[in-house]
Amino acid sequence: MAINVASVSETWTKDVFTEKGSYVGKVEDVECDLKRFKLRSLVIKAIKGSYLSKMLGGKKGVIIPFPMVNAIGDIIVIKHVTAPPSEEMAEEEV
Repeated sequence: MAINVASVSETWTKDVFTEKGSYVGKVEDVECDLKRFKLRSLVIKAIKGSYLSKMLGGKKGVIIPFPMVNAIGDIIVIKHVTAPPSEEMAEEEV
């Protein structure tokens, strides 16, 4: 299913949520494939207190490939992402 975007500027500063309802952050930038006239990825800025900022720790954001985008409207909905288990957590379980 293709997601049509009339203008790239439609995506800037929109709120981004996962399909499970977790707030991720805001779109800070987009990466475009100018040869094919398609969006390649969204650069999401982690907002303090958001699901993404808790998952990333001190990082400022993340790049989400466009195939992970489910919908664009008043908000942007992406597939739910989880952090890989850290080495510290794996050691505690053993």
